[in-house]
Amino acid sequence: MSALAVESNAINLSQGFPNFPIDEHLLKVFKEQASLPVHQYAPMAGLPKLRQEIVVKIKEHYGRQLDESDILITAGATQAIFATIQALVHPGEEVVILDPSYDCYESPVLLSNAKPVRIPLTMDFLPDWDRIRAAVNKHTRLLITNNPHNPSGRVWNENDFHELQNLLNDFPNLYVLSDEVYEFITFEKSHISAHQIEGLKDRSIIVSSFGKTFHITGWKIGYLSAPAELMKEIQKVHQFLVFCVNSHAQATLANYLPNKNLHELGSFYQEKRDYFRSLLSESRFQLLPSEGSYFQVASYDAISDEKDVDFAIKLTKEIGVASIPLSVFNADGTDRKLIRFCFAKDQDTLRLAAERLCKI
Repeated sequence: MSALAVESNAINLSQGFPNFPIDEHLLKVFKEQASLPVHQYAPMAGLPKLRQEIVVKIKEHYGRQLDESDILITAGATQAIFATIQALVHPGEEVVILDPSYDCYESPVLLSNAKPVRIPLTMDFLPDWDRIRAAVNKHTRLLITNNPHNPSGRVWNENDFHELQNLLNDFPNLYVLSDEVYEFITFEKSHISAHQIEGLKDRSIIVSSFGKTFHITGWKIGYLSAPAELMKEIQKVHQFLVFCVNSHAQATLANYLPNKNLHELGSFYQEKRDYFRSLLSESRFQLLPSEGSYFQVASYDAISDEKDVDFAIKLTKEIGVASIPLSVFNADGTDRKLIRFCFAKDQDTLRLAAERLCKI
């Protein structure tokens, strides 16, 4: 869709990346680090200073005390997810994926000669625990969770974690791969992390993203935490997949993190969400709840009977606004006439896109 947006000279609200400048202080630190000897291989697991700063942030935000050895710096969250699945999932095992889901989950499962088990979320994009429990068995190695959720923007509640804990209690060989890349982008509902839940945190591999948190998606840098016995296996894959991650980016973030208040990020994006939603209030689109992430799902049911892929292509070519159809996130292609907009854009971009969308 991004390629089609360029081809059609459309406003790109499809792919999830910001179009505004990064923090000036981050840029300043980046330039300062460029003049220092930080340009050779970093340690395989990541710069100790950066890992220490992550430990501090996890303690500050989630009250969990980890050690530097519990943290692995990765080439983005996608690599963290890939390395985890390749390390922990074996032939014949199963991995439960909750649809609609990010497209990087299934491929490493298949490459492990394992079986992806795709379970739909509810109509409100929340976990259907009856269906999940029915799908889990002695062969299930991982349950992949994504909270806040892409593409829907929904956020889990305390009962969801209670159900997840009960499931883990009943299946001692089951682990959770908790994709929390939008953890600091939540609005009215606070994010609950696997870091905070007794009985869950020691059975979880938790994935985070500096790209999402600091608007630096092109840096491709993230991190994960995992129990020691799992981390040892994940590092084996990481070592031969990328060996280590960009040293300049690591040094920059290690010196930037101590002075950054991550609590500010939610209000920053909430302003954009509220602005975009207000602009579309007079449109024919029905806006679904957006509780976290920088995505807004909209129904076009009152506008067209077209399939969502066809509608998204038409919207890009004829109206000049690119979006993502939600059916592509579902294994069975379920089409509920929903599309996803990314509102991680500057105000002018959101205003111009909304003006076009309101003309439909």
